Parts: sequence; structure tokens; C-alpha cells
Amino acid sequence: MDREPMTSPFFSPAEPHTLGSIADAVGAKMDDAARDRIMSDVMPLESAEPDHVSFLRGAKHVAALEATRAGAVFCHPRFASSVPEGTVALLTPHAANAFGLAAGLFHPSAMRPRPLTARQGGEIAATAIIEDHEGLEANVIVEAYAVIARGVEIGRGTVIGPNVVIGPNCTIGRNTVIGANTTIQCAHIGDRVIIHPGVRIGQDGFGLARTPDGYRKVPQVGAVVIQDDVEIGSNSTIDRGSRRDTVIGKGTKIDNLVQIGHNVVMGCHCVIAGCTGIAGSVTMGDYVTIGGHVGLRDGITIGSGASIAGKAAVGDDIPAGASYAGYPAAPALSYLAERRAITRMIRRDRDASKS
Repeated sequence: MDREPMTSPFFSPAEPHTLGSIADAVGAKMDDAARDRIMSDVMPLESAEPDHVSFLRGAKHVAALEATRAGAVFCHPRFASSVPEGTVALLTPHAANAFGLAAGLFHPSAMRPRPLTARQGGEIAATAIIEDHEGLEANVIVEAYAVIARGVEIGRGTVIGPNVVIGPNCTIGRNTVIGANTTIQCAHIGDRVIIHPGVRIGQDGFGLARTPDGYRKVPQVGAVVIQDDVEIGSNSTIDRGSRRDTVIGKGTKIDNLVQIGHNVVMGCHCVIAGCTGIAGSVTMGDYVTIGGHVGLRDGITIGSGASIAGKAAVGDDIPAGASYAGYPAAPALSYLAERRAITRMIRRDRDASKS
């Protein structure tokens, strides 16, 4: 039966791909006889059709795998026997990750925010205020009511959204997108950076000196440096440094509503989930992952490859490669053992009270 492809008023239609090209792109193994089979999109197991690629998240979804109509499914090799006849198994130890990468192949236009208005490269809205046009390279898009101060340099292919404010002498790299209502000051931003709407970059850090008459402001004379390929979620804030620059390393991904204090130096390819608060002068290595609603106290060091579970409160240094959890944060295995011990004590006391 012919089926109309799924359409969206917000995104371009999916771009078809062969299974072979999909498997090669994500490193999955498959039956070579099916490499030329064309897939039209990605879909969940329950709603997938024979021209869709899907994935198995884990063992509790095996029943859905066995009943799926999907044309191909990413799954761990141990679940290959549960893939139904007619469905191609795309074998990988990281099925969910592979599915996400495949979705990017089908929907490349959704990988980078587009201008909100129908402007082409090089178009500048009549209502935008630009004090120094010479600082803009070719094919920069500036949308309505943006304000770009003197001395700003913006690389080619960059999109400046509506109501964005960029302060004096900031530099913005090439093919970067700055979302609506963002403010940027005292900052240098690299290439291919994505800054979602409402982000605040380069404002004063929270520096105070206590005196007999109360607290007085400490000058914040550093900057913010955001390296290439960083993504910053909506309504996040990154304070400029006081005596050293605040630095966000290459490839780091920051969720919505994250606070990054002054003098923070963050390594490359870190992942920071929403509502996390990072106090001033924290130093982080590369590939650090932080769950949602985590708090990091000022001045501590998080080693490369460390991971911190959601809602943890971190008050001391964390070694490279370590996993921490809890309030206050402790090595994850110790924290879990402590929680189990407390649970056993509660059950024992409850049972004793009933006898």
C-alpha cells in the first residue's frame, strides 16, 4: 500500500539513504545483500514501516522489536535473533547512539538552526544597527533589530538572530549561529558554534569583596573564549573572567539553563546537562560529563573523563575517569552501597516495629 511520507511545516523532508551508506556512516555491521536497499526516514519501533530505520534501546523493548515492521533496526548483537524476518539487523553495541547519528543523515537541515526570517546569505535587516560594517565578512545574515557594536568582527556564513546584541570588539567565527535575544560582550567565539535563543555571554562574574560596610564589587576584566563546534542551550549564562578568561573547550555541548561562573576553564568535548551550576574558577578536563541539576563549588578541579550523576553536589576535586554521585558527591559505587545499606536498615527497623 502506498503511504504518504511524513511531512512537517518546520523542517525539510527527510533525504533517502541506502542501508549501506547508513551502516558505513555509523560503523554498524549488516548483511551485504541488503546494502542497496533504500530507507526514507528513522522512526520508533512501534510506528516504523518497511522503509524506515529504527533501533532497540534495550532488553525490555524486545517484544516491540519482534513485532516491528521496520525495514532495518540498530541493535546490539545479542538481540540479533529477535529481529523479525524481513527486517535488516544493523549490529552495533551502541544502538541508540547509532540511531541518533543516522537521524542526522536523513535530516541534515535540522542539524543547525536556520534564520528565522527568509533571508539569504549576506542579507542584513533594515532595522539592524551595525556600527562597523567592515567587520562583517561575506554572506553574514543579520536579522531584525540586532545591534552590533563598533569593532565587532563576524566571519562568513554566520547568522545573527533577531534582537541579538553584540558588544564592542567581540569576534564571532565562521558558520556560527546566534539565536534570538542573545547578548554577547567581552567574548571571542569560534567557528561552527551554535548559540540558542536567550543565552547571556560575557557579563560580569559574581565577584564580591566583604568590607565592614557590606559587600563591594570586584572588577571582572577578563573575557569569555568559546572554541569551535561548541553548542550552548537556551537561557544559559557564561560569565566573563576576572583575572583569567572563562574558556569553553572545543566541541563541548551545554544544555539549557546552565550557569557557568567567572574564570571557569572547561576542556574539550564536555557534556553539561540542564540546570547545572558551575561556580567560579572551576577547572575541567576533556570529555567530562555532568548530569542535570549538579552543583560544583568554586575552585575545584574535575579530571578528564570524569562523570557526575544528576543532582550531585560536588565540593572537592574529582580524579580523572572517576564516576561520582550523591549529596555530598562521593565515588558512585560507594554512594550506591551506602544507599543500599540505609535502605536495609530502614526495612529492618520497620520490620522490627511490626513484630
